[in-house]
Amino acid sequence: MLIRGGCAATIDDFKAEFLLTAGLRIDRRFENRGVIEWWFNLKHLVSPMTDVLEIRMNDLSHGLQSRFIETENGLNVHLLEAGSHDAPLVLLLHGFPELAYSWRRLIKPIADLGFHVVAPDQRGYGKTTGSAAGFDVDLTEFGMVNLAQDVISLAKALDHDQIALLAGHDFGSPVATWTALMHPAVIQNVILMSSPFAGPPKVKTDDGFDIHRDLAQLPSPRKHYQKYFGEREAETHMLNAPCGFRQFLRAYFHCKSADWSGNQPHPLSHWSATEIARMPRYYIMDLDADMAQTAISMAPSQEEVDACHWLEKAELEYFANEFKKTGLQGGLNWYRRAASAEEQSALATFEGQKIQAPLAFIGGAQDWGVRQFPGALEAMEAQATKDFRGTYLIEGAGHWVQQEKPEAVLKVIRQMLPSQ
Repeated sequence: MLIRGGCAATIDDFKAEFLLTAGLRIDRRFENRGVIEWWFNLKHLVSPMTDVLEIRMNDLSHGLQSRFIETENGLNVHLLEAGSHDAPLVLLLHGFPELAYSWRRLIKPIADLGFHVVAPDQRGYGKTTGSAAGFDVDLTEFGMVNLAQDVISLAKALDHDQIALLAGHDFGSPVATWTALMHPAVIQNVILMSSPFAGPPKVKTDDGFDIHRDLAQLPSPRKHYQKYFGEREAETHMLNAPCGFRQFLRAYFHCKSADWSGNQPHPLSHWSATEIARMPRYYIMDLDADMAQTAISMAPSQEEVDACHWLEKAELEYFANEFKKTGLQGGLNWYRRAASAEEQSALATFEGQKIQAPLAFIGGAQDWGVRQFPGALEAMEAQATKDFRGTYLIEGAGHWVQQEKPEAVLKVIRQMLPSQ
């Protein structure tokens, strides 16, 4: 029997905690035969913040390493990595509500191609520390200028002065975009996933147009999910969902994936309330609903959970446990800063500039995220970069494309990697 945090724990408890912490899965062929030998390389890394014992088991690590590294931008970054530290660097940036762990199926395969592959928990997420916590904070640190500097500072801390490939998914996509735009000498290749880049914003003029007002005035009043994510109560609604946070998170992952039959995206003609209200309610919510209520209304059946190949129970538990420890506000603060006039003004100074590095876009064919801003995909393809290498919409994948279809994503990544 083991003692952990003052409580007795069985070896099975210890093994289960390892699986959740390291994000590893047992091959059930061996599990069922009962021949797994548990070899622990124990590290007394008991965090005073989380009181979690970090452990590693060499036999089931799949080549992934978990560690922390301090950067000159004020963060102590938790990351997952694989590959030789002397090899060219590939950085993988997650979105919301995700973590470095979202890249679990791609880190080692990319490293096997001859690269040092790193996926960090970004500012405000997971085990990474050093950012302001809570709602009542200065949002400047969550703006793109600083998030891009996080990327550059991480590369420097890893002893790399170049990033061979920078890939970002969901909110990680704009971080990759702006890092490439602001630091062109560092970024050699870029892959954006799920969120296309239409180019830097123009200086906004007061033309009287208010999408949020217009959504609220529809016959069936609606609101944009990004506006909701900026509200003080959003984190509490999700963390304290009546069904439980784990069930909410499972529903949220399901309804934005290809597993939900309602995801049949198509181009939207223009940016207006009536047009964008054609999107599912996890994007354009009912005005009086919160996100927990919205996601649960599209929750998977037990049969759909059992049939899901890309999100197993232990993997869901890892996400749920991490967010229950740290909360969601760190990630939600990104949305709040992005919607602010200060952020739009800061980014408008780059108006007319294009990404210099070769760039490809990957999306799920069943992902509404690709189409949520009318015309953005087409603008990216035509004018946002000087060297556009193609759009790849992967069948059978929704929003979580790198989790749902990692093999198909890897094929595109291989095309964008520099020759070794």
